[in-house]
Parts: sequence; structure tokens; C-alpha cells
Amino acid sequence: MSENSTPQRRSFVQRLVRMSTADILRLVFLCVLAGFLLAALNVNPRDLWVDFFGTLAESWGRFIRFITESAGWAIEYFLLGAVLVIPIWIVFRLLRTLGRE
Repeated sequence: MSENSTPQRRSFVQRLVRMSTADILRLVFLCVLAGFLLAALNVNPRDLWVDFFGTLAESWGRFIRFITESAGWAIEYFLLGAVLVIPIWIVFRLLRTLGRE
């Protein structure tokens, strides 16, 4: 066997810095996705750079507050709808059951 038939093994640094077009596109996509997530959580990049953990704590607090407010809103509208839907459902259920006899 000749030396030319075996592929050259790349060094660690070559393998580390070698990037394909797909790798670059994936990285760009993930950066944009992370940017949207941080924007949705109202995170200011400058604040994140200056006080990383403080900014994360504030954002987490805003997120929890948003979830609890949303859950309260959902429960309120669920109960409001149930006031109308449940009695109508009971009437239809009774009529269907009486019609089968």
C-alpha cells in the first residue's frame, strides 16, 4: 500500500475550525431564533452583556408573571364560556338520552 492511498488525518485545530455552508446556515438560524426568544422576553442585549445573571433573573420574573397572568386570563374565559356551554350540553345530553328510550 502506498502512502497516497490513505487519507491524511486532520489535526484537532483543523477539525475544530472547519465549517461547511450548512454549519454556517444552522448557526445563523440558531442566532436568529435565540434573538427572537430574547426579544419576546424583553431582554436588552446591553443589559445582558453587563449583568448576565441579573438580566436573566429579571427576564425569568417577567416570564413567570406573563404565564400566571395568561393562566388567570384563560381560567376567567374558561369559566365565562362554561356558564353558557355546560347548561346547553346538559340539555342536549338529556334530550339525546330521552330519545333513545
